Amino acid sequence: MDLRKLKTLIDLVAESGIAELEITEGEGKVRIVKFSQAVQPVAYAPAPAYAPAPAAGSAEAAAAMPAAPPAAPVPLGHTVKAPMVGTFYRASNPSAPVFVEVGQTVKEGEPLCIIEAMKLLNEIEADKSGVIKEILVQNGEPVEYGQPLFVIA
Repeated sequence: MDLRKLKTLIDLVAESGIAELEITEGEGKVRIVKFSQAVQPVAYAPAPAYAPAPAAGSAEAAAAMPAAPPAAPVPLGHTVKAPMVGTFYRASNPSAPVFVEVGQTVKEGEPLCIIEAMKLLNEIEADKSGVIKEILVQNGEPVEYGQPLFVIA
């Protein structure tokens, strides 16, 4: 399929009410999916007029400073992190038992979960022996690279 035809198909999907278009031509196959991110309305407040900053150390300065967000609790133990972006699954299939539970002892190399990335199932293994103290992700939840998944102590 040539580039002009592909551009025409993309424009067709963008301008029409359809969400997806799939075309097979010979051995070639093209699938165009319209992605529209819903825009959330944002409240707009005009910036306040310039006012001199209060002197550091004054009660007024302390009141003007925004409060620091509460720190996330730091898990005690070894954290197993996601080696890739994908979807987290605790079992090999919906009817299978989960790989591990909280309180279970695991050995290094033992499977902990599966991360599905681009329709490939990647088994994530324990990189340390110990006891599963915490499972930080829910089944079917998307995970990011480096996101903590398990705490092993």
